[in-house]
Amino acid sequence: MATWHYADKNKEQHQIEESELEAAVKQGQITAATPVWKTGMGGWKPAKEVLGYLFAQAGAGSAENAPPPLAEMGGGGLMKAHVVDFEIFGDDMQIVEVELDPGETVIAEAGAMNYIEEDIVFEAKMGDGAKPTDGVMGTLLAVGKRALTGESIFLTHFTHGGADGKRRVAFAAPYPGKIIALDLDDTGGEITCQKDAFLCAAKGTEVSIAFNKRLGTGFFGGEGFILQRLRGDGMAFIHAGGTVIERELKGETLRVDTGCLVAFSPGIKYDIQRAGNMKSMFFGGEGLFLATLSGHGKVWLQSLPFSRMADRILAHAPSAGGKSKGEGSVLGGLGRLLDGD
Repeated sequence: MATWHYADKNKEQHQIEESELEAAVKQGQITAATPVWKTGMGGWKPAKEVLGYLFAQAGAGSAENAPPPLAEMGGGGLMKAHVVDFEIFGDDMQIVEVELDPGETVIAEAGAMNYIEEDIVFEAKMGDGAKPTDGVMGTLLAVGKRALTGESIFLTHFTHGGADGKRRVAFAAPYPGKIIALDLDDTGGEITCQKDAFLCAAKGTEVSIAFNKRLGTGFFGGEGFILQRLRGDGMAFIHAGGTVIERELKGETLRVDTGCLVAFSPGIKYDIQRAGNMKSMFFGGEGLFLATLSGHGKVWLQSLPFSRMADRILAHAPSAGGKSKGEGSVLGGLGRLLDGD
């Protein structure tokens, strides 16, 4: 006899034998919209889809009495995010380990996964799955925006497909820096970040592209022009280079190198302004334009943008025409020649 699992309206999971299903339906423990799962199913499904014969017999599960399903719709058509626990390990090359209960899912950028435990299954899908009512056209529109900015149209969905227990999946930072854990419910349900900052998030988080509409930003924004918007009410994780500073603005204005801006919360106005006079712009070494942030909210800044680090590495890479400094050997270039480098 098969063992079934079902989740109540508070997302608490219960286990029941197949022989007890009919009684549970009659007593209202399981309704038409209750998510159910058993071994062999790809994921959780409404009870009406897989146990329809029980509702036909009992006459139960009317729409008026049915509780909201596990993917209850929230504001803006987004499903409520799965509730996940996490732990961040390391200092400069960090990983975030996300803990999943059966049926829970975390989404991530392709290639971000570090390791997974048993029972974790993963699948590359178009889109984040945060708007299950959008249909095919809505999904294509969303992924089309990502494709236009050079981002992958696929996100990887990692799901705990086991029957019980907690399982973990870990995601690694792509370069030296810090992983920032954000509870979107505490940031007004939204965060705007650099387009390469997103690492992973609980399912139910919408990952979209935010084109800044200001003319000056469009022409001169550089890294800060195309931004990424994360919306939802669950946990999201972004990555930044070097040291991360969190600033809270209370009506003040902050001017930042466009590459050093990581993210900002709703209530922050973002624009691009000239760095100074002509002499400062061309010979100051700080770039021609700066990002200007003002208003009320939080701002996250990074000390080492990846583009800046990559430029320094290329500038000193002998194979790319950079200047060799002969580190590590008194023989310098001759030593590398003898070593075969």
